[in-house]
Amino acid sequence: MSAFPSLQATGQTPRRPGVTAPRLRFLRTETAGAGFLLAATVIALAWANLAPESYESVWHTHLSLTLGSQGVSLDLREWINSGLMTLFFFMVGLETRREFDLGEFRERTRITLPTTAGLAGMLVPLALYLAFTHGTPEARGWGTVISTDTAFALGLYALLGRRLPAATRAFILTASVVDDFIALAVIAFAYTSGISWPELLVAIGIFVVGLVASNSIVRACGEFRGAAFALTGVAVWFALLGSGVDPVVTGLALGLMACDHPARGADLRRASTLYLRFREQPTPALERDARRGLALSVSLNSRLQELFRPWTSYLIVPAFALANAGITLDARQLAAAFTSPVTLGIVVAYAVGKPLGIVGASALTTRLSRGRLRPPVGWGAVTAGGTISGIGFTIALLIAARAFEGARLAEAKVGILAAVVLSFLFTWGVTLVLSRLPRAVRRRALLGKAQQLEDLAVPVDPERDHVRGPHDALVTVVEYGDFECPYCGEAEPVIRDLLADFGDVRYVWRHLPLADVHPHAVQTARAAEAAAEQDRFWEMHDQIFAHPQALDVRGLERLAEAAGLDMERFRHDLESRAVAVRVAEDAESADLSNVSGTPTFFINGRRHYRAYDIETLSAAVRVALERAKAALHH
Repeated sequence: MSAFPSLQATGQTPRRPGVTAPRLRFLRTETAGAGFLLAATVIALAWANLAPESYESVWHTHLSLTLGSQGVSLDLREWINSGLMTLFFFMVGLETRREFDLGEFRERTRITLPTTAGLAGMLVPLALYLAFTHGTPEARGWGTVISTDTAFALGLYALLGRRLPAATRAFILTASVVDDFIALAVIAFAYTSGISWPELLVAIGIFVVGLVASNSIVRACGEFRGAAFALTGVAVWFALLGSGVDPVVTGLALGLMACDHPARGADLRRASTLYLRFREQPTPALERDARRGLALSVSLNSRLQELFRPWTSYLIVPAFALANAGITLDARQLAAAFTSPVTLGIVVAYAVGKPLGIVGASALTTRLSRGRLRPPVGWGAVTAGGTISGIGFTIALLIAARAFEGARLAEAKVGILAAVVLSFLFTWGVTLVLSRLPRAVRRRALLGKAQQLEDLAVPVDPERDHVRGPHDALVTVVEYGDFECPYCGEAEPVIRDLLADFGDVRYVWRHLPLADVHPHAVQTARAAEAAAEQDRFWEMHDQIFAHPQALDVRGLERLAEAAGLDMERFRHDLESRAVAVRVAEDAESADLSNVSGTPTFFINGRRHYRAYDIETLSAAVRVALERAKAALHH
């Protein structure tokens, strides 16, 4: 059933001040983290050039951990590069796994293109570097140009990425993970004087045993699964450190092992039951059961990202930049560097080779597959992703320090830093050009032709669903909601603003009454459906959200009267089987789409995981609108 009443609501549930959706916090953390990263880089450069001896002496300060006769002694820079950065790569692994489980790459064939692009983004820079250094001892530094600095690349994306589709980030992330794995292997086998195979095999054994033990712990006592991951990571890290392999690979490997999934309805209902038991009788045993139920209801991946993201964004990555970006610069050194094949090879490899390899491989893969494999974004966004990937800092510096020494090392560092600056400028230039293109051309350049995945299991049926807005709208926003849910109450005025701002959007409400936490949810949903039997669903919908405290039987009858319903028919329909089945069908469709909480939004079939404030929802709707218009023109 459909209804199109005026959007001038008679009442709205006010948003509580200070309430922020979880995903909004994530965005603020990442964007602010990019600012911290940039500030740390500037401070490091200033410190190294104003007080070079102080800069080096601080980072060469040794810190030792000993237990009996065993111990580890590293300087502060090594603790950051090999220790704290393990947590950063752990976050990279977690995010990549989330893309595999919930994002663009859950359709596995879509991984092929960014993986190929990542490989080409290593081989083309390598070839260009060797073209500059072929036949010289400096050719030994070929590994310097193969990696992308994921921290700096994602930081640059956070600064400039507002002009790019969100899927660009997943594309960059996947390509850079390929780079990171291969580059870390290169360090281990090409730039390490000797690998201790017994300790390496011990590390692999600990990793495998730790994962098996972690899975057993998840089944037995879910609240300790994070601790099991941590113990495994620490043990593998120390074993790899002794083997000669850079231990930061521990974080990447562990992160990729942490599965992600939406919270399941059955798990949430079980957690609610356990909590209510504890609420009635707060004993230590029931507290333990409630905690275990809560832990098992949320994916390990989500919990770990929530825990570590602020630390990596605000502390670890800026600390890495502070410890490594301090390159001394003077006129003589710069003049010598930019006539050096090392510097020129590195600059050209990163600034030209990376984007050339990534864009070229993406285009070739698309052509050879006859369009079956396409980038998740348009070619303009792919080009921006290529220029962003031209930032090679972390692993590039690590390899340069092993491949060169003295003047050649200084030249390599100048080349790496210059490539960072050029990549920033090229990316800024690409995004600026894209923003100046005519709208239709820009739409194609940013969004491309790749078919979008859909998460909504049951498509919208205008003959059945409750629709507010034009039937032929290009964008459809579906909300699974609970009338008694306070967060749905906060979202309701946002939806009204959204419909008022966009004329080409339709909104669909589907019921997901959370009866285990909201005692009036089912009855209220049935009341709305009883109103729908009289073609007054939206009038009842508005009355309910305007009076969230009046959801008992008498309150619902008063709301029905205010909505202009025939009360005798309303009371009859409220108890009818047809109305109960209608609500149950919506709830079943939510289960099919892995929806377990409210509000949950879908925009043109894609699940919206981010915040539901007006700015974030509007941005998502604009992207969907642009994609829909682009599809019409293809």
